[in-house]
Amino acid sequence: MKKVLIFITDGFADWEASYVTAELNKPGTGFQVQTIAIDKNPKVSMGGLTVIPDYSLKDFSFNLEFVMLIIPGGTGWREEKNHQVKKLVSYCLENTIPVAAICDATTFLENYGFLDQHKHTGNSLPYLKEGAPNYRGDEKYVEKQSVSDGCLITANGSGALEFSRDILNELEVLKGNELEEWYDLFKNGFIKR
Repeated sequence: MKKVLIFITDGFADWEASYVTAELNKPGTGFQVQTIAIDKNPKVSMGGLTVIPDYSLKDFSFNLEFVMLIIPGGTGWREEKNHQVKKLVSYCLENTIPVAAICDATTFLENYGFLDQHKHTGNSLPYLKEGAPNYRGDEKYVEKQSVSDGCLITANGSGALEFSRDILNELEVLKGNELEEWYDLFKNGFIKR
């Protein structure tokens, strides 16, 4: 099974990764979603879901094989302690392991310059500049729900579905018409008006 890691914090936005985790965990995909946090203490999402992390950054073995790191947004990004994940992000990008970040997690990435050389998006350009005073990626900012560039996928907080589509495409879980049909179903529903 190919592992996909999701970095969670207290206050993580549970819905931002829910479309994609449900697809990845389906039987027959060959993927397994697991969680990682700064420690193994239970984390409570914005929606009140309690999750016990599978891994802790404190004792994480960089020998573990995984194929993607997904970083949901949420209220936890305002806490400096969660920025410890920058070491894992660096490791991923240095080893061409895709990193997918949404909402405030994109602001976290820019705080450390991870977006400067990639096309990216976030909640808005002014929001990124306010939240990441050292932001230098203006020319690479794209006003879209989700942007995929090389090993980096970014999305704004209202782009969870587009974010999921880009991840599913990157991991080749769904492709072509099958991916577009999946996206259309969740975007527009069974009943078209």
